Amino acid sequence: MASAGKLIEGRLKHLESHLEQENPILLSTVQSFRKLDRVSYRMGLLEEDSSYATQIPWWPLIAILGTFSSGKSTFINHYLGYPLQRTGNQAVDDRFTVICYSREKTAHALPGVALDSDPRFPFYQISNEIEKVATGEGRRIDAYLQLKTCPSERLKGKILIDSPGFDADAQRTSTLRITDHIIDLSDLVLVLFDARHPEPGAMIDTLDHLVTKTINRPDSGKFLYILNQIDTTAREDNPEEVVAAWQRALGERGLTAGRFYTIYNPEVSVPIEDDKLRERFERKRDADLGEIHGRMEEVEVERAYRIVGALEKTARDIEERAVPALQAAIERWRKRVLWGDGIAFGLLFVLLLALSINLGYWQGLRFEPPWLAGLLASPPWLYAVAIGIAAVLFGIHYLVRSLAARTLLGPLRRHGQGLGIRGDLALAFLKNTRPWRSIFARHPAGWGRRARKRLGEVLQEADSYVQTLNDSFTNPSGTGADADTTVPAETETEQRQATTESEVEAGQDTAAIRT
Repeated sequence: MASAGKLIEGRLKHLESHLEQENPILLSTVQSFRKLDRVSYRMGLLEEDSSYATQIPWWPLIAILGTFSSGKSTFINHYLGYPLQRTGNQAVDDRFTVICYSREKTAHALPGVALDSDPRFPFYQISNEIEKVATGEGRRIDAYLQLKTCPSERLKGKILIDSPGFDADAQRTSTLRITDHIIDLSDLVLVLFDARHPEPGAMIDTLDHLVTKTINRPDSGKFLYILNQIDTTAREDNPEEVVAAWQRALGERGLTAGRFYTIYNPEVSVPIEDDKLRERFERKRDADLGEIHGRMEEVEVERAYRIVGALEKTARDIEERAVPALQAAIERWRKRVLWGDGIAFGLLFVLLLALSINLGYWQGLRFEPPWLAGLLASPPWLYAVAIGIAAVLFGIHYLVRSLAARTLLGPLRRHGQGLGIRGDLALAFLKNTRPWRSIFARHPAGWGRRARKRLGEVLQEADSYVQTLNDSFTNPSGTGADADTTVPAETETEQRQATTESEVEAGQDTAAIRT
């Protein structure tokens, strides 16, 4: 366990060294995550080779989802200004591709294990999740993932994730699991549809997963729905009807608000002979592309708020979800143990009573076996028999405890996954069923005044981080930097530190560290 603790501590220090150069505002959040780790280690929610800080990506993520031939690769190449992804009318890649910046002039493609084994990327240990879906598939991680590097300046400070066609039949269950994982982690999700296939009703499953299951999320604002390759409708008698059909299809699945974009790639567009129609299409395309690209450039700001939000959510989940779920599971376990003890001891008593009656040990209502007098006359033997009886009773009790705990593990794991709790509820529950823990303990193991205090500190720190971020990006008063305003000492220190570090790092390619 000590070596595991050193390993995770090394990863956290490596993360801090990156943040110190890249985003000093987030540097302190690593210490707050350490506080959460200590609470969860004591409770058993985390093993000591894990950390909440390694369960979230620290780089801005943009996910690009969609159906086959919806133009995802063409969109990415146009945004990057670099022919990185293969394009075509058919499915050209059936793997998730993580794209990040590199200073090298040529692009490189690396296998999926480069992502599965690196905690800095969003697919760290995703093979375990794939294995849960399909036994044996976790070993085929290279069939699901790949890492590509690219020298495009637009990639600095962010990571793109290109997905395989969403309506894929092969490996569909595992693909959906990875897609949900990406959606949860991303700061921005672009959902592309193909305007060349104006029958949205034929993709019911795809629309349900990409729209119905996302519109009620608390972060639904990060989804942009894009009808791509709209230039192909210019030759239609009524091109607006194609857009209207898609809008109706999305509306039927609950999407009645939010932005719906129509774009196409000018480099591979269909010629539009009518000058007025071409001008109208180009004007709408440029406006929508400009807005989409603007959102993509803002993800670094959103990333900072996302990480602080994940810190606060994890702290609240421990106190408001994990602890009540553990208390409920322990109460059910306690009742099952008491009922099990009653049944086991009752059956044992009935068995011994029937045996003693059959052996003629009862004289009326008096228990008078022939060996009782000799046993009472020899205290050492009496003590040995008493100890033996106690050992049998305790053995039965702990067997009942173990069996009762096992019956709750499966439902508890599913309950924890349903709640979205970061941590292993089943592992924490088992810590409460250890032999030396009383079934009448008032609180779950590791949960007490100290744990509550630490969580309270983390929540206060999260509020402070949000205020610091707000100070960095907003100025509600409209005052200048040299105005007579009261600034907390710690904020001034952070500002001086950030200024010094930015001067030292001027001209350096800090984004290359991510690769």
